[in-house]
Amino acid sequence: MSASAEKTVPPGLEAYAELDKRLLAAVKGINILSTVSWPASLEDRMIESYGKGQYALPEVSYRKPDHSEVRKELAAIEKDAGDGDPIREYLRRTAESWRIAAEMLESVGTDGVTAPSIQLYGRPGDAIPGSHYSNLDAARYFVELSDELGADMADDDIVTNISSELLRKDLSKVLDDFFGQGVIAVEVDNDLTAKAAAGATRIRLRGGTRFSQYDRHQLLNHEAFVHSLTALNGREQPVLASLARTSPRVTATQEGLAVFAELMSGAIDIARLKRISLRILALDMALNGADFVEVYRFFNRCGQSVADSFHSAQRVFRGVPLTGGSAFAKDNVYLSGLLDVHTFFRWALKERRLDLLRYLFAGKLTLGDVMSLEAYFQSGAITAPRWLPPWMQHVHGLAGKLAFSLFINRIRMSKVEAGALSAGL
Repeated sequence: MSASAEKTVPPGLEAYAELDKRLLAAVKGINILSTVSWPASLEDRMIESYGKGQYALPEVSYRKPDHSEVRKELAAIEKDAGDGDPIREYLRRTAESWRIAAEMLESVGTDGVTAPSIQLYGRPGDAIPGSHYSNLDAARYFVELSDELGADMADDDIVTNISSELLRKDLSKVLDDFFGQGVIAVEVDNDLTAKAAAGATRIRLRGGTRFSQYDRHQLLNHEAFVHSLTALNGREQPVLASLARTSPRVTATQEGLAVFAELMSGAIDIARLKRISLRILALDMALNGADFVEVYRFFNRCGQSVADSFHSAQRVFRGVPLTGGSAFAKDNVYLSGLLDVHTFFRWALKERRLDLLRYLFAGKLTLGDVMSLEAYFQSGAITAPRWLPPWMQHVHGLAGKLAFSLFINRIRMSKVEAGALSAGL
C-alpha cells in the first residue's frame, strides 16, 4: 500500500481511529525543538566571542506559546480513551505525554521547563532496568573507555572533507534508490543548529558544515533508516496515523533504536559514544548548579572544539535559564534508549521473537507498545512495516551479532584471568 493510497479502518476500530485523528489535530501546533532552539545568528556571534576567550552568558529570548486550548483537548482525549484495551492505553499515554510537553513549552525560558523535561526524558541518575547501574554510570564508563583507547587510536581516517551540498547529492541518490524517487528530500539548511534533522519526507543538513564518512554513515542509518523510515511506515497505518509522529513518550525508544542502528551497521565509533555520554555528564552538571560557561568549558576540556563545545552546551540549556540548576533533559535518552533497545533485541533473539523486532519499525512505538499491541499486528489492524533498514533485512547477520553478545555476556573475566589468557596459560 502506498502512502497516498486510501486506508480502510477495520470494522469495530472506528472509535479508535477517530480518537487518533483528534490527537493528531490537537498536537499539530506543538513543536518542541523549534520552540526551545536558539537562533543560528546568536550561536555564530557567541562562538566567535568564546574563541577569543570572552565567556559572557548568551542572552536568549524565546517566544512562549499558548497551548491552553490544546491542553484541554488532550486532557479530554485522555479521559475519552480510558484504559484497559491496549490501543486505548496507547492513545491515553500518548495524549498525556503531549500534554506534559505543552505545559513544558509554556514555561520556556524559565526553570519550569526542567521538571517536565525530566518527566518526559528521565534524569542522568536513573537506574538502568535490569542492573544496579545508572545512566550516569554508563556515561562515565564510555567516556573513560574512550579516553583509554584514544591514546592508541589514530584519527587520520576521520577526515571532514565532505561539504553539505556534496553530502546532499549523495544522500538523495541513496534514498531515491531505497525508498523511491522523491519520497525523501534532502536539503541544506543554513539556520539549522544540529548537524542534521529528519522528518518523514525531508532530511535537513546544516549549511556550511563539513562532514566525514562516519557522519555520512551515521546520517543514513540514524536519521534516514530509522527516523524517516518509521515515520513513513507510520503513515501507512489505517487506524493509528499518530504512529507517524514522534510523541514525547516514544523519544527514548526512537533515539535508542537510531543509535542501535548505528551500532549494527558499523556506523558508530568510540568518539560518537563519548559525545553522547559527555552530554549526560553535562546534564548532571547543569542540574547540580553549573552554568552555561562551566558546561562549555567542560566540553572544551574534554577535547571538543570551540564550536562543538558551544553547540553541546547549548543542547543542555535549550529553553532554560543559563545560570545553573536547570536543564533540558532530552539528551538523557540517547544512551539509556540504546541500552534498553539493545537489551530488548537480545531478549527477542533469545525468545525467537524476531517478529517483535520488525514491529518496532511499523511506526513511532515504545518497546512496551510492541508487546502490548501484538494482537493488533497479528490481526492486521496495525500493519507490518513496508520498509525495514538494510541491517534488519539480513536476519542471519543480525542474529549472529546478537547471539555473540548474548553468549559473551555470560562470561565474567577478571584481570587475573585475562592476564593468564594473554600469557597462554
